[in-house]
Amino acid sequence: MHTATAEIFRGLGGGGLVKAFGGLVLALFLFLPLASHAEDETAVASIKTVQGDAKVIRGGESAALKAGDRVYRNDRLRTGSGGSLALVFKDDTLVSIGPASEVVVKEFLYSPAKGKLSFVAKLLKGTAAYVSGIIGKLSPESVRFETPVATIGVRGTTFAVSIEGSGEESL
Repeated sequence: MHTATAEIFRGLGGGGLVKAFGGLVLALFLFLPLASHAEDETAVASIKTVQGDAKVIRGGESAALKAGDRVYRNDRLRTGSGGSLALVFKDDTLVSIGPASEVVVKEFLYSPAKGKLSFVAKLLKGTAAYVSGIIGKLSPESVRFETPVATIGVRGTTFAVSIEGSGEESL
């Protein structure tokens, strides 16, 4: 028998059952927030191609991007003056980000069976091109591309947008 399991069984005598149950309840309360946090960290897209300087800012940390890297909700994708990248979302939406650009993936929900569909990205500066995936086809009103000066409601399948600015606007 595993040592930790043996300790639990030994502790069951003389009030040990109550202590063991209390410990189990405490462990559940401690680890449940981690489980729900892990659900928030499900990848929503993956990087298809990277040219030049491209990085992700996630949780205050910056890292260089390469093909195959995963993208998560609230990631800030930034390209340098000679950089560009293309990403594919779980619903087959394609987004290309041009040089000196910055995009934040604000929201992505893809659960067609539950009727939960949403795609919201914010272009802070630079250029981006979008090609609809399943969300845009099934629920075009659930797709938005925000900019510092306007919000683009997607009703077609393809568009390109360019924004000039510092990209320092708050989200």
